[in-house]
Amino acid sequence: MAERAKFFDDIAGVAGGAFSALAGIGEEVTALVRARVDEAIAKLSLVRREEFDVVAELAASARAGLEQSEVRLAALEVRFAKLQPHADAESDHDPHAAHGAPGGPPTLSDEPPTPL
Repeated sequence: MAERAKFFDDIAGVAGGAFSALAGIGEEVTALVRARVDEAIAKLSLVRREEFDVVAELAASARAGLEQSEVRLAALEVRFAKLQPHADAESDHDPHAAHGAPGGPPTLSDEPPTPL
């Protein structure tokens, strides 16, 4: 009877050792597969999910900034359009403005000014 109990104890010990060995092999296989997958990702120029999420967040932020800029530009264009008729009306009252004469805007010339 004692021999039989010892036999089962030995079998239990061998089975426990086998399970430990299998667990170690499983961890080794997992590490090896992970390394191979990382190499494949590097070769294919793929990005990780975290990197993609960061870039997507930056793109969303840029898109929001662009939309704000477009709204601001539209408001400035409206203000400019309101001011534009006043500028056109002032140039209509100055008959010399179109010819660059005194009273009008100065003209740019490549020739030196003539002495008086």
